[in-house]
Amino acid sequence: MAAQNFLLHVHISTDIVRKMTLSTRPESVDELKRMIQDKFKLDFDFSLSYEDPDFDGQLCSLVDIEELPQKAVLKIVRPESDTSSIASDDTIILPHAMTPERIDKWPQVFPMPTFSYEVELILSEGNSTYQRTGKSLKLTRGQKHDILEALAATMHSFKAYPNDKEVSVVAEALVTHHPCLKEPGSKTGWYGWKNSLKFKMGNYRAKLSRAGFQEVAVNSGKRSKNNPDRQAAHTGIKRPKRAELNFLPNFPRGEDATSLEQLRLQIIDEVKKTDKDHILITKLMQSTFALRRKEIISDDLPVADILERWPALKMESQICAEFHRITNINLKNHFFAVLDQHTPRLQSIFRKKASRTGKVSDVLGQLFTMYDLQEQVDVHVRRAVVLQALPAYLQEDTSSFLRTCEVVQSREPDVVDTLLGLLAVGADPQNAMFHPVKIMVVLEGNTIIDVPTLADGFVILFALIYALHLAYPKTLVNTFDFIQKVLMGLEDEKLKPKVLSLKNDLLTEL
Repeated sequence: MAAQNFLLHVHISTDIVRKMTLSTRPESVDELKRMIQDKFKLDFDFSLSYEDPDFDGQLCSLVDIEELPQKAVLKIVRPESDTSSIASDDTIILPHAMTPERIDKWPQVFPMPTFSYEVELILSEGNSTYQRTGKSLKLTRGQKHDILEALAATMHSFKAYPNDKEVSVVAEALVTHHPCLKEPGSKTGWYGWKNSLKFKMGNYRAKLSRAGFQEVAVNSGKRSKNNPDRQAAHTGIKRPKRAELNFLPNFPRGEDATSLEQLRLQIIDEVKKTDKDHILITKLMQSTFALRRKEIISDDLPVADILERWPALKMESQICAEFHRITNINLKNHFFAVLDQHTPRLQSIFRKKASRTGKVSDVLGQLFTMYDLQEQVDVHVRRAVVLQALPAYLQEDTSSFLRTCEVVQSREPDVVDTLLGLLAVGADPQNAMFHPVKIMVVLEGNTIIDVPTLADGFVILFALIYALHLAYPKTLVNTFDFIQKVLMGLEDEKLKPKVLSLKNDLLTEL
């Protein structure tokens, strides 16, 4: 008797059902799985269930190939670990929620994620149709959800609160990579996707908040119908505003506030020692980073309390390490390399301004008159003149920020009235900025650390502002904006007019 064909309906997912014809019964279930994988190009592991005709079509696991009906409806069942791409709205996997592991800032070219097998197959066929006919693809609600969820997860891996421009870049990248998703009624072809992504990111953050993700959970509990006395929903939002990659991480796995508190006490004991174990301190500071950020961001502890609880933040090595934990940038190497690269051009710009008339020109003229008397081959002197000229050129007042005093052997200089600033101590106060005995970094009337040069003072103070989540001095917003966005390359969006003008001049060839 001639062999009869086997007719199969294979349910790959809820929206994809493919037909398959076999000339003979496969020798085993494993062979059938291999045949299905080859025909439909499946690159994941799965098991098979079939609708049992003896029990009104109820699903039954296929473990014996002899049980396979001649006309069968098969369902592909993926392992639980492979179902993240088709999880429900209330389920979310937190691959990086427990440790500070964001390592990249927002990319220049957004990396398109790989969607579920079902969606990738539909998009592939849709793109081919679009190239032939120009017809856009119509997605089901579930397919669109899959796309938006994957995009939101990728966006969140770089930033929890992307801005309008960044969301636009993602929407444009989507329809560029998959032209079948272009919206025929939209001028850009992606405006609707942009709006959908904005809503999806809000939903994604809400799910993360419910799951205990601190970076977004800190902003939950705002005013609502049931809590009308709480803070308004869009005020007091705590989020990265200076390109911080690791703003408010969760505690490391297996740790809680009590266990991390024990490590904090160990840091205090180690810092008190004359012969400090710097490797151990660094390790402990890394382990307790999430606790420290919680106290600084969520609990809003005063600066004095933070520095008392975390005395290692008065050590230069740990200040730099903390900045690296937050931004993933090597502070001093990057700052000095870029500053030295731009110093000749900045000097030229500042000298040109000094040759004119006006209050700013007078200040710059006096500064460069003093500079011309110095040993200009000294890199520290060159850096010092640029960093002093920068706020003057930006028309900002440094009288309460940059101060000098003469060395007095019997007592330390009085800094009690200094909220945030640098005090240059030297044998000659006139030249103390260029040739200091020391530069005192001051916060809230207390000396945090002494450093050897003005440039070191600037960079350490800049790092402390990040580490302690401080605002820039009101009189020097443009200066620190320039340092952050131009010299350090930490997010150059929305430059203030004076900073943008200087950046344009800096990057314009002579």
